[in-house]
Formats: sequence, C-alpha cells, structure tokens
Amino acid sequence: MGVIRATKADRKVLARLMRAEAEGEGELGMLMVGNTGVNRVKVRCLDFKDINTVNEMVYQSPGGFEATQKGYFYQRAREKDIRLANKVVKGERFHPAQFSLWFFAPDGNCPQQWFGQPFEGKYKTHCFYKPTYADCKEVF
Repeated sequence: MGVIRATKADRKVLARLMRAEAEGEGELGMLMVGNTGVNRVKVRCLDFKDINTVNEMVYQSPGGFEATQKGYFYQRAREKDIRLANKVVKGERFHPAQFSLWFFAPDGNCPQQWFGQPFEGKYKTHCFYKPTYADCKEVF
C-alpha cells in the first residue's frame, strides 16, 4: 500500500524519472525527486489539480520534467532505481523535499521563491520549493 496508487509500470516510470533527474546526486537526491513527484500526484492544488497518476505527473505539459525530453530517461528502469521509487510511493519522505512540489538546479544560488512558493532547502545542485499551507494543505 502506498500514499498514491502506483502500478508496477508506474513505479518503473517514476524510477526512470528519479534517475534521469538526479542520478548524479546519489540515492538521496533521487529520493527527493521522487518525493516531489509523489507529492504532485497526491495533491489537488495549484498546477497539479488534474494530475491523478504517475504518468500524468511525469509527462505533464507544460510544467513537467525536463528529463522526459532526454534520451537517458527512456532507458529501462534498473532494480536499484525501482527500489528507491517503491520507498517514496510507500510514503518515505526526505528533507528538504518532503513537502516539495517543485525543484530545479540553477546556475547560481537558489531563489527565495519559485512559482511564487517558498524555498525549502537545497541538496547538492537542486533547490526544493514547497507550497504554503494556504495554497496546498494536502501536501502536509
């Protein structure tokens, strides 16, 4: 049982996204990307009101993930990546991404806001942003 509904195929797509977006940041970085993705499926607020599945989240346009435009994303999911995807689907959360709906890797410092939402923290090159409680209480 997970915090979102995710089939075996969904978990593989999530695993591929996590690897493509953050493999260079190790397992913890990949888990944080997974937290952000799971949160987008879980909530019904802001840009994610109509995102109900892992596939909708991964391929959301506009507002989706840059990695889906790169060939690396389309490689087969590895077992170790699927194991990480299973962790976030089951509800494991990792700071600073536990409540995030956005992340990105800027060239410089992390802006204090992204899409109008506050900066939560940085892990290696990725900056994570969580919504305010007033904007999206479901994520908390």
